Amino acid sequence: MADIIDPQLGWLATEVGHALRDQQQTIATAESCTGGLLAAALTEVPGSSAWFMSGWVTYSNAAKHRDLGVDPALIEQHGAVSQPVVEAMARRARQRAGTNWAIAVSGVAGPSGGSPDKPVGTVWLAWAGPGPDDVRSERCHFDGARAVVRHAAACHTLTILLERLR
Repeated sequence: MADIIDPQLGWLATEVGHALRDQQQTIATAESCTGGLLAAALTEVPGSSAWFMSGWVTYSNAAKHRDLGVDPALIEQHGAVSQPVVEAMARRARQRAGTNWAIAVSGVAGPSGGSPDKPVGTVWLAWAGPGPDDVRSERCHFDGARAVVRHAAACHTLTILLERLR
């Protein structure tokens, strides 16, 4: 793995890639606080063009709507860092890319931007799978500096995806 991808994230991405390849399935990513870290890790795997189809970094609310078609009313009602929004991101990424799977992340990486109900380190993750209603999500909290939160979110997302693929 290249120096930009640490060994833990690289290993997870490789294992996910092998599982997708072996099952002849494909994936897309929709990222906010991770800023493309998931897509970078997955595309670092040799042969990823066989199973990685597309990725979106939708950092702003406007991009979530413009690029993925997330309803602005959903963002307004629940906030960008929420279960309904991250699930919509995953569903829309899977639909737009025409993949079996999509993973989505939206969170508050810090050091600012937190609130009492969504403190720095709050991250929502979603996995949209092959079935029509196959969407799971999880709220996590990761302590640490911005880079630590982003890395932890990426690793946890791939860990849960790997469990679902196995």
